[in-house]
Amino acid sequence: MRGLAVAFALTILCACNPSVQSSSSPSPSPSPTSSGLSLKISGHGTAQQPVRFVAQQKSRIQYDLRASSFESVGAQGSARVSFRHVRVTFYGKDGSHLVADAPQAIVDQTTNTIQMLGGVRAKNDNGTSLSCDTLQYDHQTEMLFGTGHVIIASARGFKATGDRFESDISMTHTRMQ
Repeated sequence: MRGLAVAFALTILCACNPSVQSSSSPSPSPSPTSSGLSLKISGHGTAQQPVRFVAQQKSRIQYDLRASSFESVGAQGSARVSFRHVRVTFYGKDGSHLVADAPQAIVDQTTNTIQMLGGVRAKNDNGTSLSCDTLQYDHQTEMLFGTGHVIIASARGFKATGDRFESDISMTHTRMQ
């Protein structure tokens, strides 16, 4: 959780330096004040330099989020950061990756998740494509959860549809309902 607090602080800097990367390595953080201070911070990127938010665990990148803009609301450690016009590249422990696009994403420090909203389109490095209404990534388990009009199609022609699914980043261990 402390790593997400550091990541949130670095998100704030993204408006000034879109190539800032966050790290999940522990670092001291100031203790919250008794006033319950809640901040609202926003920023915009450009086509050449989008807002960028990178989450790492040790030396491995877990995801790289790029967006046209962001808005953060909340206190340190419990903020929700909304991003617009989002592309997230998720990196699996096995070296696989999945690139997902959506109109909006929310990084929630309390639940330690990213939720992509408004119609998600994704494709992995094996050519498997995914579409769904919402896609949630759990930072702790590194699992994906999709809901609403789910369609998964492999490069070999296999196609599955359902209301929800859960999967790893490589989409080799997928369960659909």
